[in-house]
Amino acid sequence: MAMNWNICLRQREAKSIKPDTEMAASLEKTSANKAFSSQLLELKEETVSSKISLHYDSVRELLEAITLRKGFKIYNHTCYTGFLKEIMGDPELAEEFDELRIIRNDINYYGKEVSVIEAKEVLKRLENLRTKLLKIISIS
Repeated sequence: MAMNWNICLRQREAKSIKPDTEMAASLEKTSANKAFSSQLLELKEETVSSKISLHYDSVRELLEAITLRKGFKIYNHTCYTGFLKEIMGDPELAEEFDELRIIRNDINYYGKEVSVIEAKEVLKRLENLRTKLLKIISIS
């Protein structure tokens, strides 16, 4: 379930910090490496969960970089949704991230099987989200 930003702050799942551009730049590099690694993996039944996990991690690291640049530290993935919606003012981006977060959690924590066909769609959505986040980083 997506978290309201104020609840995240109240429950100390997120906090204000001094912007950390060095750490943000490091995360952006790690994100690029994970996206690259995901691209190297051929998409087949055996690699579906790995490709999705790598690509999701790549997106999440970009989100963390954005929050650090904006002066926030977030401690759980659900609070990124609140951040995107309420701080960045982008409810569509927030919803897309949350849907992809749930898909990735179902795969990682509940053993959900995803077909190659479904994976193609999820990977395309993750790549589109990654592109949008990179655009946010480039203009901020």
